[in-house]
Amino acid sequence: MAFLVAGTLQVASQVADARESLGRKGKYSVKGPRVALALCSPEVSASTVALLEGVFQTLGFESCQRQKASVQGFCGELTRFRERLDAHGGPVGCAFMVLVAAPRQLRQSQQLLLELSRCKALWGRPKVFLLLSSAPGGEWAGRGPQVGGRIEWGWAGGLRPSVQAHVLLLLHPAVPEPGAFLASLGELCGHRPHWSLLQLLTEVFSRTAEESAGSAYCPVLRSSLRGALCLGKVEPWGPKPEPGPSAQYDLSGARAALLLAVTQDRPGAQHDVEALGGLCQTLGFETTLRTDPTAQAFQEEMAQFRKRLDAHRGPVSCALVALMAHGGPQGQLLGADGQEGHLEMLVQELSHCRALRGRPKIFLLQACRGGHRDAGVEPAAFPWFRRWLRAPPATPSQADVLHVCTDVQGSSSRGPTPGSPNQADVLMVYAAAEGCVAYRDEKGSDFIQMLVEVLRADPKADLLEQMTEVNRQVCELDVLGPDCDERRKACLEIRSSLRHRLCLQRYNTGGSAGME
Repeated sequence: MAFLVAGTLQVASQVADARESLGRKGKYSVKGPRVALALCSPEVSASTVALLEGVFQTLGFESCQRQKASVQGFCGELTRFRERLDAHGGPVGCAFMVLVAAPRQLRQSQQLLLELSRCKALWGRPKVFLLLSSAPGGEWAGRGPQVGGRIEWGWAGGLRPSVQAHVLLLLHPAVPEPGAFLASLGELCGHRPHWSLLQLLTEVFSRTAEESAGSAYCPVLRSSLRGALCLGKVEPWGPKPEPGPSAQYDLSGARAALLLAVTQDRPGAQHDVEALGGLCQTLGFETTLRTDPTAQAFQEEMAQFRKRLDAHRGPVSCALVALMAHGGPQGQLLGADGQEGHLEMLVQELSHCRALRGRPKIFLLQACRGGHRDAGVEPAAFPWFRRWLRAPPATPSQADVLHVCTDVQGSSSRGPTPGSPNQADVLMVYAAAEGCVAYRDEKGSDFIQMLVEVLRADPKADLLEQMTEVNRQVCELDVLGPDCDERRKACLEIRSSLRHRLCLQRYNTGGSAGME
């Protein structure tokens, strides 16, 4: 009986700590042991393995495991890792998984992500996945000397980019060793301990992106984090220095927004249109609105939007596209005519815009991505103790994940392909996780309404951090769907290949920078 009570108190304490850490300035506290797992296919070079161990040590992960396994055995190894964490019996502060294999072998990454999401010891705790492509037997010439089995980190300007991290389909034809990516990550974590991991990755992306013939092959991250994740050895509530001006996109030129919204048979959609249109006007975007477009009209409007941007006489500094409609079972967009439109084609259309090369492109997607209704995960504590703690009843099962991937050719994931040519500098925010329902009622959608509220409150803040705050607020809500009496949870998915800090505060200039 005493053991049962002690276990309940321990889990309840973990619940309270997770709630407090995210409710206090929206940061993870990362209390408890940090555990790491590296899974490498047999052909991965010894130098890459050594670099991974150095990164783990630099980031303060005390418990590190390394396994060599075939790619087909990765899921089984993750299952055993999850079982060991659950058998530990205590809270885990953070988990970091690195999977390394030859190019085009890591094809079912979503299945691997879902496996660890079932881990009870990681409920409400951040889970970081890094999927790297490594050429067999390759060595990284720029690796620093080893001292006592540890890597001495250093960054020298001019190192060739050594990794391409993508979320979806296309890879750079030649996938180099991931040395520069890992070295840059380790060095930044050591010198910028107050920066969040999203900020650090944005800087790493800037360093490792490869420019070729006017196109950019850039790393991409996928995030469902609900707060800032700082892995440096600092007090999480301490002050955070702002990045320098050179790390920020220049938004002094024209800004353009395209809002495409299906309002028929979507109660509350008009409220989203009005709220988002007002926000765009406040932020200085010249906005084009089209309601109830057909599936074909989605594509036509995007093509016309691109042509207007390319024809603009002055510089274009930023574009925002909001797509609001019903979604198909595989993540398609349904036009007002009920026909399917393909999201990846819309994104690809804007990726060819000459005026937006090197400029941020923002996509907001309020649509279902499948039919799954997430009931969330609950802590294994007594109901009376949870009520006493006033802890939230559940957290979305796909929350608290940060995923950076280098090779997912053949992935079952559907959607746009950040990381392919011309797909750098893209921020995409989905109202629902992959395969899940996006919710909306007569007052509008939680995603759009909260996004507008957060951006109006502080337009000077970094947009990637603001989207994380929007996700935190969305994850806290309980939703009653129209065809279900049980409460459900929602979680955003944020995809970013941004290479600089992005702030949407309107510039005070002497004249108008409108589109012609």
